[in-house]
Amino acid sequence: MKFLSLDIEISDVFELKPGEDLEQHAPFHIAVAATVDSEGERRLWYSSDERGAPAVNMDPAKARELLEDLQARQAAGWMLFTWNGLKFDLRWIGHNAGNLELAARIALAHYDPLLQFFNQRGFPVSLAAVAAGMGIPQKKLMQAAEAPREWCAGNHQRVMDYVLGDCEITSQLVQRIAREGAIRWVNKQGLVNREPIKRFKTVAEVLCEPEPDQSWRTSRPLRRAQFSGWLPAHLTRELLEGEHFRPNLI
Repeated sequence: MKFLSLDIEISDVFELKPGEDLEQHAPFHIAVAATVDSEGERRLWYSSDERGAPAVNMDPAKARELLEDLQARQAAGWMLFTWNGLKFDLRWIGHNAGNLELAARIALAHYDPLLQFFNQRGFPVSLAAVAAGMGIPQKKLMQAAEAPREWCAGNHQRVMDYVLGDCEITSQLVQRIAREGAIRWVNKQGLVNREPIKRFKTVAEVLCEPEPDQSWRTSRPLRRAQFSGWLPAHLTRELLEGEHFRPNLI
């Protein structure tokens, strides 16, 4: 399996109140992105200022370059993986690049095990919880909320190491999930649970399946549209119509 993992960090600094939705602070600017592939290539994506230092925000040209690289990789047969990349990473790369159409096509053709898990179980699970459940020894280097503050404070290398580390964790998870045919995660009670994953499905495949069963929930359920609502309406129509949609032809 020839694949690469993608992750981004944002540069917007804010404090989330308890229970507050991150999306209330959108749109987001990108500080740095990383890709790590199964052949060992590790790459960072960011813009530079006039002094040659990392800029606070990735500029549109660099975001477009990243999208075009992902497009080329998919066209060459690479499987692109993210953890929550439909809802977050690819959406905001597309926004910063000024090309949501291309970002959406890449997103539909890629693999987001979090979305696949959500569609089976009806709730999301964090990268850290799954890494712990799957026995990944590599740990996250910081909390996501720290990264924008560190980046804006000039601690660029620390954030670069963090985003590369999350990509590496995702890559290790992809390999273990494929080998074991399941996702294991540590729940809030500290117990390890298991969900079968017979094969990885593209985002397009998952979105064509029925909505997850959330009848058991006593609180307000998280809807799948909260992951996919940013996709252009015409692509969603093509997807649901089926025969005319070819997400890999990008």
